[in-house]
Amino acid sequence: MTDLFQEPEDATPLEPEEREGLLQSWITHRSDLNEAEQENIIKGAAWARGGRGRKPAVLLDVGFALALHKRMFGEVWRWAGTFRRTARNIGIDAYRIPMEVAALFDDVRYWIEHETYSPDEIAVRLHHQLVSIHPFPNGNGRHSRLMADLLIEALGGEPFSWGEGNLADTGELRTRYIAALRAADNHDMGPLLEFARS
Repeated sequence: MTDLFQEPEDATPLEPEEREGLLQSWITHRSDLNEAEQENIIKGAAWARGGRGRKPAVLLDVGFALALHKRMFGEVWRWAGTFRRTARNIGIDAYRIPMEVAALFDDVRYWIEHETYSPDEIAVRLHHQLVSIHPFPNGNGRHSRLMADLLIEALGGEPFSWGEGNLADTGELRTRYIAALRAADNHDMGPLLEFARS
């Protein structure tokens, strides 16, 4: 793919006004965009992990989720760290995003407090539900996977491997990941739990 805004078939395309939020003029091909985003994501992950000892209550906060997205994509996209305002073919209506993200974080705090699920399942359910809400114009999968990794680390576990590959690439790995997400949509968390640790 060389077209700058050509997304994989199963990805959500950006709206024209969101495309105008690209900050770096040197980005002219999809490979440039992928490289810039990946470098920014690495910095965002380092920032998030720089607060070692973060408690789940700190991570499970709308302000933290927005700040993390900003740190992950803010050098590339003007709208990084803000909830989407446009309709999508996936996710909930944009006006519901703030309250649904807050409700999800309330649920996750409850699951932790009452040991409703294993730590791995709590973190994977957080990931799945964030992807389902689809709060941002772009980067939802990458943001929600990092949120899950941060949460499992805060709960004393190891970060997930997520198939040990690049999920931005089309191919067998991404196909397995999308299939696992769809199974979770149908209340079967097994494939996504397995994929997270594969």
